[in-house]
Amino acid sequence: MKRFELIAPCHFGLEAVLKREIMNLGYEISEVEDGRVSFYGDAEAICQANIFLRTAERVLLKVGSFRAISFEELFEETKKLPWEEYIPKNGKFWVAKAASVKSKLFSPSDIQSIMKKAMVKKLQKRYHMEWFPEDGASYPVRVFLKKDVVTAGIDTTGVSLHKRGYREVSGKAPITETLAAALIMLTPWKKDRILVDPFCGSGTFPIEAAMMAAGIAPGMNRSFVAEEWLNLVPKKNWYAAVEEANDLIRDDLDIDIQGYDVDSSVIKVARRNAREAGVDHLIHFQERDVRELRHPKKYGFVITNPPYGERLEDKEDLPELYRAFGESFRMLDSWSAYMITSYEDAERYFGRKADKNRKIYNGMLKTYFYQFEGPKPPKRNGRKP
Repeated sequence: MKRFELIAPCHFGLEAVLKREIMNLGYEISEVEDGRVSFYGDAEAICQANIFLRTAERVLLKVGSFRAISFEELFEETKKLPWEEYIPKNGKFWVAKAASVKSKLFSPSDIQSIMKKAMVKKLQKRYHMEWFPEDGASYPVRVFLKKDVVTAGIDTTGVSLHKRGYREVSGKAPITETLAAALIMLTPWKKDRILVDPFCGSGTFPIEAAMMAAGIAPGMNRSFVAEEWLNLVPKKNWYAAVEEANDLIRDDLDIDIQGYDVDSSVIKVARRNAREAGVDHLIHFQERDVRELRHPKKYGFVITNPPYGERLEDKEDLPELYRAFGESFRMLDSWSAYMITSYEDAERYFGRKADKNRKIYNGMLKTYFYQFEGPKPPKRNGRKP
């Protein structure tokens, strides 16, 4: 089967988490850069990556890369790429997105237009056609330029992978599913340990944790652009990947995952989202203020996305909110806390300096993932906890 190089974009600062996920699927890493991880795989890998990766934003099939500092170079070098190996004569193709960083060519619309023209020229020559019907499968191209190096890939995913299909309605300041999954993976949390999110909003942290615990693949209940690429990816590969995903589900679990929010309407949304994800029986959602954060057991985890105060009128409430969060957490004997926030004074009002602090970009917003580590639980029966 033909070997491809695939590119998986992710949140800046979380490349190592995605790299580990890809390696766990059994694929060879070719390159790790800011905000993306590249790897080698066949048609089966396109299906596996889209269905099983929790922290990637999408999966691109790399067509090629080259250097260009003028639009003439961009046109000529784009024309040299082997588009005919991927796009059939009735394929619908366009440059869906272009991004440029530290490059002489920076106008997305010009880059898109010129590359489309070059692709048409190349395919006209290959297929001996002057006009393309473009009434077949879609082959959306995504391009990024960095320091004058152009990388072109065809998007196998379509709608971003953070759209799992369970969250139609979001609460205030939602965190994406892919980011939530990556942050959980950065902690030592395992399904036999307690997890509480006291600012759960639409429920993303608890739902992603429950899906991990139950072995529910994030992409198994949605569709992908490449499902129609019969010239590249046989239907049997998709059927096999979904069948494998179904075989891995284990949802008859005894786990303790909880989500609290002070807003009762948001809790209703979280419950609905959990039902859509198939994990509502694994999560306890409750209308509760952070001041009431408590649990009788030891060695649990708080993983949360507290309010940032992005709106000016909300900022004045933040000191008291973080202070209350810190006071409640201190009452949780031997617990660990992990929070992502852009609030600069988070540690000050939480009342403790973080053991670790990781800078992560949530979209264009610079945030920090503060990690307050508690003690490890004792080993049981000679086994690791």
